Amino acid sequence: MAEINKDLVKYIAALARLEFDEEELDDFTEKFKNILDYVEQLKELNVDNVAPTYHINFNYNAMREDEVRESLEISQVLRNAPDKKEGFFKVPRVLE
Repeated sequence: MAEINKDLVKYIAALARLEFDEEELDDFTEKFKNILDYVEQLKELNVDNVAPTYHINFNYNAMREDEVRESLEISQVLRNAPDKKEGFFKVPRVLE
């Protein structure tokens, strides 16, 4: 792996359109080194018997059952509408 130094961080920052002052550059360089060191540690783990995961949430089909029930009254639906006309929502014209 390439050595993480200020020049490399400046180069990556330029690619990402980021600007750092000298203090931020020192701080970010150190943090970047720490992150990459941690990634190297993760590479040492034995994951031969670990199944690949694509999602950590195993709540399959967590939606409620679709059941027929009575609709709301039009007056109740339109109660908080900012503008209404003849039992419908009134919205600004989109097409001229």
